[in-house]
Amino acid sequence: MSAPTTNAPSEDAVRQALAGVNDPEIRRPITDLGMVKDVRVSPDGRVQVAIYLTVAGCPMRDTLTRDITAAVGTLDGVAEVTVDLDVMSQEQRRQLQEKLRGPGRAEPVIPFAQPGSLTRVYAVASGKGGVGKSSVTVNLAAALAAKGLSVGVVDADIYGFSVPRMLGVDGKPTKVEEMIMPPQAHGVKVISIGMFTPGNTAVVWRGPMLHRALQQFLADVFWGDLDVLLMDLPPGTGDIAISVAQLVPSAEILVVTTPQQAAAEVAERAGSIALQTHQQVVGVVENMSWLELPDGQRMEVFGSGGGEAVTEALSRSLGTKVPLLGQIPLDPVVREGGDAGMPVVLSDTDSAAATALRAVADKLAARKRGLSGMSLKLSPA
Repeated sequence: MSAPTTNAPSEDAVRQALAGVNDPEIRRPITDLGMVKDVRVSPDGRVQVAIYLTVAGCPMRDTLTRDITAAVGTLDGVAEVTVDLDVMSQEQRRQLQEKLRGPGRAEPVIPFAQPGSLTRVYAVASGKGGVGKSSVTVNLAAALAAKGLSVGVVDADIYGFSVPRMLGVDGKPTKVEEMIMPPQAHGVKVISIGMFTPGNTAVVWRGPMLHRALQQFLADVFWGDLDVLLMDLPPGTGDIAISVAQLVPSAEILVVTTPQQAAAEVAERAGSIALQTHQQVVGVVENMSWLELPDGQRMEVFGSGGGEAVTEALSRSLGTKVPLLGQIPLDPVVREGGDAGMPVVLSDTDSAAATALRAVADKLAARKRGLSGMSLKLSPA
């Protein structure tokens, strides 16, 4: 009696399908990361895939299992897919860390401070609190990610962190040796001190601790190849603003203000720090510009002209044109989106606020990185 014929896929076909599965945190193929432990294919079409997780209790284990099952399940002749999970050894994690950072670069460095970095870094600053700086940051991040860009956000407001809630980030970072894998929401990678503190515990740190925390956010976190990194700074011109200039000299300052003259005067001081740190001010965003009434009229709740006043003052003091990138209307849907963890640019795309925020994001996305600070790899003849 002859053996039954089978159309079961080959092991090579299964491995090729696995090459299309990215690790949910690292965003690279699991085959490139050494995460595929074993592949077995039975003649009756049952496929067993053994995978190494980076750490025990990996928060993305269910996502990884689902993606592997879906990718292998599309192959002709597959009757069943089983995914077995194991955990990398310490040596395997060390090798993964070196693979991600590059040979000889196991020690953490700030990738955005390197001469060849193509990542645009925007430090979102304000002179005072309450102007909606964090709301602007998370909505710009979500809008840029929706355009297909690779985006990260550093919640550098250590004392008043709010980005995780506004972006709806529920996950915690995963640690692989000395690397931290940031959680993601809406296609945006996020890191915040709020992910490392229990409950709503207050952070009471002095300057050196703040500097070290920011340094770890930039160097120890595996960001991958980002197009844009947004840093939500605390209000004012204190320790964090100085640390940003020291750690990422190429970071450009994005100033957020309201139309109120008192807020504009303080915002001008926040932007003028660029004179001392030798940074560039990419522009000004005026938030809460007006409230649109049901009859179409605009109520200027906080006055008018603050954004223009800041751009004119900064242009004079810096000696270069500082543009007003946009005016964002005061709209309850912005607050509602922030509380729900769904930025208004995604939840209410047709609202006036979402339209204005996307317009600012478009201007930032259109900007190309200059040659300043980049190695041209030229040698004398």
